[in-house]
Amino acid sequence: MKVALVGTGLVGRAWGICFARGGHDVVYFNRNRERAEAAIAYAGEILPDLEQMDLLNGFTASQVRSRLQPAERLEDALAGAHYVQESLPEDASLKRDIFLEMEAAVDPDCVLASSTSGIVASAFTRDLKHRERCVIAHPLNPPFVIPAVDLVPSPWTSNTVLDWTAEFLRGCGQAPIHMKKEDPGFLTIRLQGAIYHEAFRLVAEGFADPEDVDICIRDGLGLRWSFIGPFETADLNAPGGIREFVGLFGDSYRDLYPKDGPIAWAGALLDEVEQARRSKLAMSDHPARQLWRDRRLVSLVAHKRAQARRDCDNDG
Repeated sequence: MKVALVGTGLVGRAWGICFARGGHDVVYFNRNRERAEAAIAYAGEILPDLEQMDLLNGFTASQVRSRLQPAERLEDALAGAHYVQESLPEDASLKRDIFLEMEAAVDPDCVLASSTSGIVASAFTRDLKHRERCVIAHPLNPPFVIPAVDLVPSPWTSNTVLDWTAEFLRGCGQAPIHMKKEDPGFLTIRLQGAIYHEAFRLVAEGFADPEDVDICIRDGLGLRWSFIGPFETADLNAPGGIREFVGLFGDSYRDLYPKDGPIAWAGALLDEVEQARRSKLAMSDHPARQLWRDRRLVSLVAHKRAQARRDCDNDG
């Protein structure tokens, strides 16, 4: 399947590796051809490392590199493409113009995706004739290492397009986050932003130095979050699961943010979250999952320490 990249900066060049390791032919387009060629050259440099770490879906570096080609014109890049990933600067008017231009050149069933990190799709797809095939696929850079992708619809994005795009991304080694409706910042930026806001507040109000905040995440919360999320963390941190966790700690968490008007952890919301957790993990399997978490933490900490020792040896 042919995939077209429109924009070949840090994000665009990284996307190309993802799609090529998914077995697709990838065409890079930049109005400055040298930048497209530089993006492919970058891929050639990093691909051997990814092959060594088994991050190319079983392909070799040379096989993935052979699928990457530059295009002289936008029309050439888009001709026959099944999927297009736009990765231009964060400017709604610029994206509106390029989506109009792309729509005129692609086949009717081609999906048009944007890498935007904060602009909702309705802001630049409203005037398209076939806006239902447009979606946001926002990666965490570099996506060939970090698999999560915000998959965000506009009010008019087709569910068929969403489902197809999610399956396509999974085939490229990604982990799509299927948002139910659009919101600026999506999931990854919203959650990251909340941590940033609190990190700066803690420093500004004299509670901690920046390094201590980083230690809190790097050597504390981040260890768990590297393989389980906040809801599973809470679910595993009480013998009775997330409902018991909320009963034990919900009030104290809420009291931390009296000025922010936090959402109450109760009623239908708690029912929904608990149901989602139980669908992933039956309470009968709870103790085993806690043991799994602890063993994973042991392995992760050991790995980090070994890497730190190796870095010290190399520096010496």
